[in-house]
Amino acid sequence: MKTKTLYRQSVFPCEIDRVYSLLKNLSTLQCIAIPYAAFEPQTKSDDIEWYPGQTITFRFKIFGIIPYGIHTINVIEFSKEGIYTNESNTHVPMWNHRIQLIDNKDGTTTYSDEVEIGAGWKTIFVWMWAKCFYAHRQKKWIRLLER
Repeated sequence: MKTKTLYRQSVFPCEIDRVYSLLKNLSTLQCIAIPYAAFEPQTKSDDIEWYPGQTITFRFKIFGIIPYGIHTINVIEFSKEGIYTNESNTHVPMWNHRIQLIDNKDGTTTYSDEVEIGAGWKTIFVWMWAKCFYAHRQKKWIRLLER
């Protein structure tokens, strides 16, 4: 399968411990994804914890309103140094996502998203949407952290 990879990096205005703490919460994912995407857990959301070996499924909606199938997140790594997931949904069979956190030792954290996307003939269109989505996510992260 032909894939495309995107990479985006930002410096967040807070310590790595705060970023990592927020990454553990499903509510953070939901907050930073809107309005580009909505993730509604198929299980009770209070029960969701991110840890290696866990698989979580969501009803996924583009722009919060257009159903785009079931999105599955398989957690491979989850630590302060980084997170790696193998994800897929009904229309995008490959969405491998790596988040890396670097403590800048000055009260800031370098945060990066790297995503490998494989969706057959739709790959280029999904990749273009994802570029906008991850730019939006990182801007929302910064606004969240500045509060």
